[in-house]
Amino acid sequence: MNDYLRRRGPTVALCLPALLLAGCASFSNDGGFDKVSQLTRERTGQSASLQRKPEESDTARSRVAELLKQPLTADAAVELALLNNRGLQASFGELGIAEADLVRAGRLANPTFGFGRLRGGGITEIDRSLMFNVLGLLTMPLAKQVEQYRFEQAQFQAASDAVGLASDTRKAFFAAVAAQDLATYSEQVKDAADASNELARRMLEAGNFNKLAQMRQQAFYADAMSRLARARHQAIAERERLTRLLGLSGDQLDFKLVERLPDLPAAPAEPNDAEQTAIDKRLDVLLARRSTEATARALGLTKATRFVNVLEAGYANKSQTGEPRQNGYEIELELPLFDFGSTRTARAEAVYLQSMNRTAEIALNARSEVRESYSAYRTSYDLARHYRDEVVPLRKRISDENLLRYNGMLLGVFELLADSREQIVSVTAYVEALRDFWVAESNLQSALTGRSPGAMPASRSSVESTAGADAGH
Repeated sequence: MNDYLRRRGPTVALCLPALLLAGCASFSNDGGFDKVSQLTRERTGQSASLQRKPEESDTARSRVAELLKQPLTADAAVELALLNNRGLQASFGELGIAEADLVRAGRLANPTFGFGRLRGGGITEIDRSLMFNVLGLLTMPLAKQVEQYRFEQAQFQAASDAVGLASDTRKAFFAAVAAQDLATYSEQVKDAADASNELARRMLEAGNFNKLAQMRQQAFYADAMSRLARARHQAIAERERLTRLLGLSGDQLDFKLVERLPDLPAAPAEPNDAEQTAIDKRLDVLLARRSTEATARALGLTKATRFVNVLEAGYANKSQTGEPRQNGYEIELELPLFDFGSTRTARAEAVYLQSMNRTAEIALNARSEVRESYSAYRTSYDLARHYRDEVVPLRKRISDENLLRYNGMLLGVFELLADSREQIVSVTAYVEALRDFWVAESNLQSALTGRSPGAMPASRSSVESTAGADAGH
C-alpha cells in the first residue's frame, strides 16, 4: 500500500486540492434572487417573482387571476406586471448565468488526459499523462472574487429591470386611465356639438338662423367628431401599452381599470438631500460602481497572470514492451517570447479608465435628473391644483350663472351650449394635468432610487388647442 502511494504521490497531491475546491463551490438555494426581491421591494413596495419551477408559475398565475377580478389600481398593476411580464423573467435569467460563472470560477478546470501509443519492430510504447491547470488553482481566489463582483452586478441589473418595469407600468396605468376618462369627455363634447348642429340646421330651415352661423355650428360638430375619434384611439393605444407591460393575453384582455385617477395629495413631497439619495440608492449608480470595482479586480487578475498565462502540471508515465514502466511528472508552460503580457495589461487599464469615466457620468446625470424631475413634479402639482381649485370651479360658477340667464331668457341656447363645451374642456384639462402629475411623481421616484427616467417633457394640455377650436364658433 505504501509503495502504491509513493508511486501515485504526484497524482494524489494534485487531485486532492482540486477535489476540495470543487466541493466548496456550489449554487445557492435562492440563486441570489432574495437580494433582488429586497431591492425591488424597498423601491416599489412590491416584491419581484422568480419563476423557475412549475409550482412557482402556478402560484403566480393564481395571483394574476385574483388581481384581474377587480378593477386595477396603480399598485395592483405594478404587482401584476412583476408577476406576469415574460420579458422581466427573461432578464432574470442573466442572474442564473452570472451565478453559474461564479460557481465555475470556484472550481478547478477539468484535468486533461493524454494517451499515446507507438508500435514498431515488435516494440509497443505507451505514454500516459494527466494534466491540471496549476495557474488556475493559484489564481482561483482572485478569479472567484472577480466573478463575485459580476454576480452582484447581475443582481443590481435584475433589480433595476424590475424597478424600471414597475415605473413604466405606473406611468402606463395613469396614461390609460386618463385616456379612458378623456374619451368619455370627448363623447360629451360630441353630444353637445351634435345638439347645437341639429338645432342650427332646423332653425336655418325655419328661416330663424343665418347660413354662416349654421356652418360654424356644423364645423364645430365635425371637429368634435375628429377629436372623439382620436380620443378613442388614444384610449385603445394607452390600454394596449399597459397590456403589453402586464403581459396579458386571451381572456385576460377584458380587464377593467378604475374609473378615475387618484386625487392630488394634500401637499407635495419635499425630499431631503435628494441628490445624495440618488447617489446612495439609485440602482444604475450602484451598478456602475460595481462594474468599476469588478473591472479593477479584473485588472489585478491580469497583472497576476501577465507573464505566466498557461501553467499546467500533472502525473505522467511511460511503458515500453520488455521495459519497466517509467513514472514522473510533466509541466507545460507558455513562454513569453513574443508577448510579455503588456497588451493584456494595457487593455485592462483602458477598460478600467473607461468604466471610471462612465460611472462619473452616471452619477453626474443622476444629480441633474433628480433636480429636473423634482421641478417637473412641483410644476405639475401646482398646475393640477390650479385647475382643481380655480379653473374648474370658476367654469362651474359661470355655467350656473349662464343657466340662470337662460332661464330668464337673457341668454340664447347656442350660448348655453358653448358654455357647456367650455366647462367640459376645463375638466378635460384638469384630467390631463392630474395625469401629468402622477407621471411626474413616478419619474421622481425613479430618479431618486431606481434608474434614469429618461426625457421628461414639460406638462402639456390639449385645452389650448381645444379652446382655440372653440373660439371660432
